[in-house]
Amino acid sequence: MQKLKVSGMTCEHCEKAVERALAQLPGVTRVVKVSCADEEAIVDGKADMQALIEAIEQEGYTAAAA
Repeated sequence: MQKLKVSGMTCEHCEKAVERALAQLPGVTRVVKVSCADEEAIVDGKADMQALIEAIEQEGYTAAAA
């Protein structure tokens, strides 16, 4: 599992946008959790961490490895 710290999400719509972006990446087998309350995203698989961060940032949020 890979865990990311995500800043800027404020609602369920934000969570869904991040979830969709992550789910489309090569190497992601499952998006385990995206939570604006916890400011985190957790994915299963062997996706490149930088690709995960860039996908989140393209949605307009700030991300970093946790």
